[in-house]
Amino acid sequence: MVSANAPSHGPDGLVVGVDSGGSGLRIALADAATGTVLGSRASREPVRTGPGGISAAHFLEQVLPAVRDLTGPFGGRPVLAAAVGAAGMATLGDELRAGLPGALAEAWGVRRLALAADAVTAYAGALGQRPGAVVAGGTGMIALGTDLAAWRRADGWGHLLGDCGGGAWIGRAGLEAAMRAHDGRRGGSTALLDRAEKLFGPVTGLPGMLYPRTDRPAVLASFAPEVGHCAPEDPVAADILARAGTHIAEAAGAACPAGAGAVVALTGGLFRMGDPLLAPLRAALGELLPHARTVEAAGDPLAGAVALASALAAGTLRLPEDPSLLRLFGPGPV
Repeated sequence: MVSANAPSHGPDGLVVGVDSGGSGLRIALADAATGTVLGSRASREPVRTGPGGISAAHFLEQVLPAVRDLTGPFGGRPVLAAAVGAAGMATLGDELRAGLPGALAEAWGVRRLALAADAVTAYAGALGQRPGAVVAGGTGMIALGTDLAAWRRADGWGHLLGDCGGGAWIGRAGLEAAMRAHDGRRGGSTALLDRAEKLFGPVTGLPGMLYPRTDRPAVLASFAPEVGHCAPEDPVAADILARAGTHIAEAAGAACPAGAGAVVALTGGLFRMGDPLLAPLRAALGELLPHARTVEAAGDPLAGAVALASALAAGTLRLPEDPSLLRLFGPGPV
């Protein structure tokens, strides 16, 4: 385990940040001293999972050649630190934690490595190293907060057990309202029924189309923007987004440290839906977290991975280590 307060190894080094998620993998090379990104690569192929969790071999197949290309023009500068943020790291990261420290040390001579859940890199990108909470909303939804002594997590349990207020949750609620309209039951929305049939065809075919698929959360989430489009004119859609806002605010409240001065940031594609979701969410945050201030996210999870790596290289990392959320590897102080 590396000491987060180890001294810097000079201004001439490089750091590598990696953001690995369900839509692919992004890699950035940055100057260790300033955090300035010098180059980046992206792959649309998500890292595979297997019996041991996230595949270290498939991760390395994608990352090592990309970093070799990126570092080529900077051949005289060592890679001092790297940080990897990966979706599923908390529960599926055992193979990465076992294999990456040695593999990256051999490939790059990297001195320090952080392996983090993607919620941690989202936090670091959005808020840096100050106390608060970050809600990461996309297909799923998770809130992560810290007082810089420990992490506090809320939700992020997947579309069957949680992710309440996330894209899949909104999409499923919208499709349920469409099915209610089709049946003539209370709580239905003819506007959402029309949208569903334009997107998927006759709704009677939805069960056969949806249930066998392994990417059900993504399919459900694809309907969330339709709920947002209908919300300004349709009270059923508006109510779905109001309930989503309450769920998201409740998760933020559970993760946010107590006391005045806390900040909350929202990050992820879900919040590009705009005011139909953000207006009820802000109202719910004001009611449930009157002591907290909502701020704009400063950067995305890839920026957070770069920030973690830069802080490791400089010995200034203040975010708390955690067995599943943030693991640090490498030598102690020298």
